[in-house]
Amino acid sequence: MSAAAPDEPLANPLRMQVAEAPVIDHANDPVQSDHQASDPSALALSWLPKSDEDRMLMTVSTIDSEGFPRARTVMLSEFDGEHFFFHTDASSQKAHDISANPRVSLSIVWPGFTRQLVVQGTALIAPPDEVASAYAKRSPYLKQLAWLNTPEYALLPLRERVSGWRDFAATNPTPAQPRAWAGFAVRAHRMLFWVSNPDAASRRIEYRRGEAGWSRQILPG
Repeated sequence: MSAAAPDEPLANPLRMQVAEAPVIDHANDPVQSDHQASDPSALALSWLPKSDEDRMLMTVSTIDSEGFPRARTVMLSEFDGEHFFFHTDASSQKAHDISANPRVSLSIVWPGFTRQLVVQGTALIAPPDEVASAYAKRSPYLKQLAWLNTPEYALLPLRERVSGWRDFAATNPTPAQPRAWAGFAVRAHRMLFWVSNPDAASRRIEYRRGEAGWSRQILPG
């Protein structure tokens, strides 16, 4: 694959979903209606993109060494019904935070002021085969980003960053998975689903994982 010319637009280089606002049938919606879902994992699966669809972005919040939350936007690689997966450089700040404190929060927002999913859980190291599979599905842009998104590259002047990016693409059209590329699997202990309603107040349903399974509580929006 040849590198794009500097003025040639890239079609969705992140393989990120440009999501449209969902059309919600509030009379039957599992959050707004009188018939709530008993399984939050099934509900999350029904909201999130399927495995063959483009990914969504989410905010990952970790706790730093001073006890303050750190939030940044990453791509939700997949949700397998039990774990929310995301991937990053093993030397990144979020990876460092997770190694010291694996408690994290994830926030996913849908456009149009319609839906939000907030997850609290524990981040585990993803299995190597999952990490390799996720990397293989990455767009060429994201594979190259895994190599060049470094502190040293960020300090370069713009002209050098552009030329370096172009040169790397020309010499590495299909870059292999970097050894420092890591994956995390977040096992939720709390999921909070929020849905708006133009004809009534917004509403939330909170699910908490316990020894007997998931408990459910309806909350104001």
